[in-house]
Amino acid sequence: MADDFTFSITTTRFDDDYAPSKSSRVTTNFANLARGEHRQQNLRNTLTMIDRRFNDLAHWDNPDGNRYTVELDIVSVQLRFTAEGADREFPLLEVLDVQIVDTWTSIRRHGIVGNNFSSYVRDYDFSVLLPAVNADSPKPTVPGDFGDLHGKLFRHFLDSPAYRERFTLPPVICISVSTSKTYHRTANQHPVLGVEYQQEEYSLTDEYFSKMGMKVRYFMPRGSVAPLAFYHRGDLLNDYADLQLIGTISTMETFQKIYRPEIYNANSAAAPVFRPSLEVQDYSRTEIAYDRVERSRLAITQGQYTEEQFIKPHGEALAQWAADYLVPVA
Repeated sequence: MADDFTFSITTTRFDDDYAPSKSSRVTTNFANLARGEHRQQNLRNTLTMIDRRFNDLAHWDNPDGNRYTVELDIVSVQLRFTAEGADREFPLLEVLDVQIVDTWTSIRRHGIVGNNFSSYVRDYDFSVLLPAVNADSPKPTVPGDFGDLHGKLFRHFLDSPAYRERFTLPPVICISVSTSKTYHRTANQHPVLGVEYQQEEYSLTDEYFSKMGMKVRYFMPRGSVAPLAFYHRGDLLNDYADLQLIGTISTMETFQKIYRPEIYNANSAAAPVFRPSLEVQDYSRTEIAYDRVERSRLAITQGQYTEEQFIKPHGEALAQWAADYLVPVA
């Protein structure tokens, strides 16, 4: 099946005029922000928060704190394959691409692609497959092949001409730390990423990303109140320039302040031994509307859509392809 499907990429500018496309996952975090009565104000406030945080971290030669602005594109990836003689497409995943504009020099720098990560197949795995496996299980069970297909599809996309022709560096995905794990502050400190935290065992999300070929490190940047999880390939600390790392931090910390204010907009910083919790009450709310309950509900709906439109009709062919796919040696 390796020759029977390819990937294509489309981009959509994420600005205060952004409206989700019909093929965009409605649980995508930025899509959630762009709905409702206050959608445009939500978007403006979000972009302003990103720019302010960027300039706060990129403070050198920036006396007024307004030298840089961040532009974001939503990168939508479609998988196209032949089934029963007809071309079919499925919206595989979405990430964010960062552009950094120096308003002093008008120079534009490409940031890091990735950042946010949205995937229909991941919705299926976590919201349909895993609950079904555990429906009659006396204790939590995770199948040994959980995430295998998703991981191989992601690896195959990164090796595809569609990705390599557009992006020169591997992606970095930056999300919240797990509320099921405890993190310990280390003595290691990076000038941009900040102080490093570690944990004794991986979360299910960490394991899921490992099947995508991505390692994880946890850093709390200067001025942050909780560490972020950075999923990456290669050398996170040396493969990317300072401004590129700042672009990812400012973008994703802003989103996390909106999505998980209990952790990332808390009124006190993470302790040396840190257990994230959504039950904490000592935090500040942003003025940006975000419906976390709706997002969880829609994840199930979209997981079911994936099952009906992708897994069931093409499951046999996908399983054969996955069985033949050789995971590259790290």
